[in-house]
Amino acid sequence: MEVILREDIEKLGSRGAVVKVANGYARNFLLPKRLAVPATDSNKNIVEQEREAYLRREAKATADAQDLAKLMANITLTFRHRVGENEHLFGSVTAKDIADSLEAQKFHIDRRKVHLDEPIRTLGEHKVSLRLHRDVSSEITVVVEPEQ
Repeated sequence: MEVILREDIEKLGSRGAVVKVANGYARNFLLPKRLAVPATDSNKNIVEQEREAYLRREAKATADAQDLAKLMANITLTFRHRVGENEHLFGSVTAKDIADSLEAQKFHIDRRKVHLDEPIRTLGEHKVSLRLHRDVSSEITVVVEPEQ
């Protein structure tokens, strides 16, 4: 059975592609979940319009993320934490802390877009990556200082 994909499906195809799949797979999985529609002429036109609208939205989101990345290029966040002997931090700086600090500076960034391999537990300057969009990343500087 030929179907038109309405979403990107791994190992099958991308949005708007016409693919041939088994009848049962289409009937029992793709069609009920609205991941695909049967490949008819009218459906091809509808899916093409949806694909164009999706591309326009995606281009706007990418442009917005690039503008935000330019604004955030020179941002430095400073955190003050208590330290013990050997300058060991009590606690850590997490992605949520960074997102909250950015929120205080009027940058609305979700904590899931802040990429830390693990929370920051040392004093000093650290580079933190922000994934603003699928194609756009930015880097900010996080400085952790001892509390006075």
